[in-house]
Amino acid sequence: MSMMSIRAATPRDREAIRLVEEHAFGQQTEAGLVDALVTGGDAVVELVAEEDGQAVGHILFSRLFVQNGGNSFAAVALAPLAVEPSFHGSGIGGALIREGHIRLRDAGETLAVVLGDPAYYGRFGYSHARAEKFESEYQGEALQALAWGDAPEAGRLVYASAFTALAA
Repeated sequence: MSMMSIRAATPRDREAIRLVEEHAFGQQTEAGLVDALVTGGDAVVELVAEEDGQAVGHILFSRLFVQNGGNSFAAVALAPLAVEPSFHGSGIGGALIREGHIRLRDAGETLAVVLGDPAYYGRFGYSHARAEKFESEYQGEALQALAWGDAPEAGRLVYASAFTALAA
């Protein structure tokens, strides 16, 4: 029986992570986003799921700010989450999200934002109701948030510059 393990990503994982992202999304956009976020120093928690020593999943939480009036509140954006297509449905994505949340809470983070399928991310506590008062170019049902503590309910979401480059 094989054993899946989750650990913090290291510089040696860059190529394996790139492949997981490209396979999961069928394009290079997300892999480029990961490289830009990591290179830019915006990664907060980055994890790799391994099966028999091979990377089969990856998650990245990057620094995000909520600006409200003159205040800027540090939060995180979950993006991207990728699992090798042959491992879809095996619980790897959920395991990465749960482990990421544990590490974020342990580090004192209190708010995570994701743009994704509400039915999927809702299983982990994310909701559009928690994100609906945020100003964002991504505002809509897919924009969801999860808070573990005292965190703003409203304000403008300011993503890392790598996201801006992605949208250009």
